[in-house]
Order: sequence, then C-alpha cells, then structure tokens
Amino acid sequence: MSELPITEQENERSRGLDTLTVEATLALINDEDHGVPAAVRRELPSIARAVEGVVARLREGGRLIYVGTGTSGRLGVLDASECPPTFGVPADLIQGLIAGGYDACHRAVEASEDDREAGAADLELRGVTAADAVIGIAASGRTPYTVGAVAHARALGAFTAAVTCVPGSAITDAAEVAIVPVVGPEVVAGSTRMKAGTAQKLVLNMISTTAMIQLGYVRGNRMTNMRARNSKLQARAVRILQSELGLDEAAATAALEAGGGDVATAVVMARTGRTLVVASDALQQAGGVIERAIASLSS
Repeated sequence: MSELPITEQENERSRGLDTLTVEATLALINDEDHGVPAAVRRELPSIARAVEGVVARLREGGRLIYVGTGTSGRLGVLDASECPPTFGVPADLIQGLIAGGYDACHRAVEASEDDREAGAADLELRGVTAADAVIGIAASGRTPYTVGAVAHARALGAFTAAVTCVPGSAITDAAEVAIVPVVGPEVVAGSTRMKAGTAQKLVLNMISTTAMIQLGYVRGNRMTNMRARNSKLQARAVRILQSELGLDEAAATAALEAGGGDVATAVVMARTGRTLVVASDALQQAGGVIERAIASLSS
C-alpha cells in the first residue's frame, strides 16, 4: 500500500463508508474537505512563482495553456472557458487541452491518458512556442499524456508549471514550478474528482484570477472588462459602472448604452470624454486594458 501514490491509497477514516448513514457520510466528506484549503495555502509560494511566470509570457503576447486528462483536464478546460466572459480577454489567450479532445469533457476517454507522445503532439497542433506558458494538471503526477506535454513544452523554452497532489512525482520533475497541495487519500479510494479535484480547482482559480489582475483586467475588485450578454450581466455591468464612475443607476445605464453595452468602453469614454469609436480603438490597441487605453488618450 505504501508504494501507491497518496492519491490512490485507502483512507483509514472512511473504511466503513458503505455502512454509514447519509448524514454521517456527508459529515465525513465535509470533514475531509476541510483540509483542502490549508494544503493549498502551504503552496502559495509556488503558486506565486507560477503566476509570475504566466504573467511574464502573457505580457509579451504569449498564451496560457492548461493540459490534463480526465477530471484534471476538465478543470483546465473549465477555468480557461470562464476567463473570456469574466475578464473580456480573447478566447485563445487561455486554453484548455484535454486528452481525447473536447468530447472527453462529458464522457470518459481513459485510454488517451497513457500516450506520452500524444501530449507533445497535441501541443504542437496548438503551435506552442517558448513565448507560451503551459501548466500540466495531474492529481497523481504520473499521467503520461500530461507529463509528456509538460516535458515537451519545457524543452521548447515555454514556461511550465505542474499542479499535482503527489510530491516527488514525474510531473514535478518535468515542470519548472511544481504546485503540490497534499490532500491525502480520498474518501472513496482513488476518486481524485473529490479532494484532489477541489485543490486543483482552487489553484487554477488563483492562477488565472491573479494573472488577470496583474495584467490590468480588474480595477479595484470589479470585473470592469466583463461582457454584459444577458440580463443578469447587464445589471451587474450597471452596478460596476455606478461604483467605477460614481453614477446613479440611470446615468450608469446610459453610459453602458453609450459604450455599446461594453463596460470597458463605457469607462474609457467617461474618463476621457472620447467617442465610442475612439474609445474602442484605444482599448483594442491597449489589449483591452482600461488604464492603458485611458493613458494613451490622455497623453
């Protein structure tokens, strides 16, 4: 048993899991989950190094690509897909690469994770270069597809990081920065969609969110680059403009309409007094960063 990675070992506290009541089962799962944030917190120095590496690449026009299989791959796809609507960045800036393709997001394609060369080949199809950042996600730290992808990216000169729950695993050796929240054995042995998946989700949220803040896609604590594409988001956009510009609801609504429904454009227009076309062009030239667009129109 000791030779198994910790993510595959049996949890002593849950050996009688099938005999517990519903309430007792839920309490046990909740108790086990309590240790996840602490495990992630211990990795903050490594997470910070990963963010710095990612930001350095993105500032120079590179991309962030998450790579994984199974649950780990799905978490990467999820985090990548949430960045454009939250931060208003292009869809290809942060990408999720999952073994077996996007079909693997909704059905299991386990065999694909055993092909080390496939990981490298899939990165080649994405055109990965030294300008990019690649983060491999593997709970066990030994998934051939993911390890192969990270090793290939590092050989190209790309910035590489790994998110795993097993110290001293193959992927920690392959990556430049290893993030290793050790959450221990799962309540259901080997089911890393549980504590390990939760830890990975927390880490990916931290990396992408902090990177976007560092790049200027958040002002204060407001999503000033979000896209208002439904009624809920339009209401949120109005509230953001009220806080950002010190307007009442009616004036903020008018500002949003004047900005073509785009929060960032509305902010630039209000701060500079420029037209929709001029503000939009300035934002495009500034890579969507509001402060940079305002500076360019004020110089």
